[in-house]
Amino acid sequence: MQQYQKPIITQQQTLKMNPQLLQSIQLMALPLQELKFKIQEELERNPALEVVEDRSEESLDSDIDRGAEEYDLFENSSDPGRPLDQEASDRKQKFIEGALSRPESLHDHLMWQLRLQPIDEKSFEVGELLIQNLDDNGFHIEEPETLVKPEDRALLPDVIDLIRRFEPVGTCTRDYLESLLAQVRVLGGAPGHTVEVLEKYFDLLEKGKLEEIARKLRIRTEQVEEILEYIKTLDPFPGRRYSNETPTYVIPDLQVRVTDGEFVLMLNDEQIPVLGVNPFFTELMQTKNGSSAKGSAREKRDKQTRTFVRSSLKDAKWFIRSIHQRNQTLIKIAKAIVEFQRDFFVKGPKHLAPLTLKDIADEVDVHETTVSRITTAKYIQTEWGIFELKYFFTNSISGAGSSGSRYSKEGVKQIIKEMIENDTSPKSLSDQKISDMLKKQGINIARRTVAKYRNELDIDSSYRR
Repeated sequence: MQQYQKPIITQQQTLKMNPQLLQSIQLMALPLQELKFKIQEELERNPALEVVEDRSEESLDSDIDRGAEEYDLFENSSDPGRPLDQEASDRKQKFIEGALSRPESLHDHLMWQLRLQPIDEKSFEVGELLIQNLDDNGFHIEEPETLVKPEDRALLPDVIDLIRRFEPVGTCTRDYLESLLAQVRVLGGAPGHTVEVLEKYFDLLEKGKLEEIARKLRIRTEQVEEILEYIKTLDPFPGRRYSNETPTYVIPDLQVRVTDGEFVLMLNDEQIPVLGVNPFFTELMQTKNGSSAKGSAREKRDKQTRTFVRSSLKDAKWFIRSIHQRNQTLIKIAKAIVEFQRDFFVKGPKHLAPLTLKDIADEVDVHETTVSRITTAKYIQTEWGIFELKYFFTNSISGAGSSGSRYSKEGVKQIIKEMIENDTSPKSLSDQKISDMLKKQGINIARRTVAKYRNELDIDSSYRR
């Protein structure tokens, strides 16, 4: 029995992504700094696109020029670069490579200063242990008391004080606040009440509540402003001056503030140039459409010109529209996040509510992947600091009451942090004690979960605190 194949017609729906659509999706995901570079690339590629207004303080060209100057280390030297023999050339090459690839580390710099001190051998050994225990910020990795023998612990205060006076001033401290206090005491010249502001009211200073600080200290607001300006001259992370890592600077894409009881959300569009279509290309297109060329060679050239002009204009308009769509989508999603997280923006991080991508996607009527793409590597400046938009999406923690899940993971972590910071009892709070205290607030999490969150907050255990 023979079988025959019959042709069958089927209807299928497929999604084809053209280059313009792909470009639009890619622009959606770009953070502000990368978007600026992408715009610059498109301006260089497409002559139909032009900058109508550049509102940024510094152009990309100046950044590139400055970068070139920073790496031009030896070109302007008087050395002609032609040594008399190959051996001399090799020695010079090794020296240059060594100078460029092995900058002095923080530990090297501090050890060099320690060797110059007129101290006994025991104090030197303690100082060496302390220096090797510092991270890239200049802060203790482990508690200093755990580094030395019990009989040598009496040397710690004097040696720590000695190292704190080394350049850079303020290392060999527990954190940035202790470093600032050390710098105030060593450098001198600080306005009155500076130490008191750092020790008691630094949280208010971070929030810009200068009038409240002045009221508590019974001084003028102008005096608090002087204290703030002085603190700005200090370095909270002194060890980073000798770090080999390139720092990453975050430019917030958005800013939210409360004005007259209402939230005001602003897009940081000062960093993005205003783009437009080059009028010459528009006129050229109109001229070519109205002309009737004669002759095969000229007609062929005119056709190629029209094709190029039409394609450039189309790409320019699509690029401008894609940036506009990116900004509008970002604003729309940010507004929805602010509405969902009103308590956070008014009361602080511990009031962060559980929120999912689906919640925002349903609210603004877009797909979850769009929400994920637009909130990745995008930052918003708030009264409580600068946060990535992803920060506001957090899982829920089981709680008491009918809702059963009104506490977010990040919110609970902030509550734990405040419990530890505000604890004044002689004995530090254990993880089990914190778990018991949370249960009284309707937050049911186990001791091991408390320990996990505490580690994520980079807080030591009760034994080490």
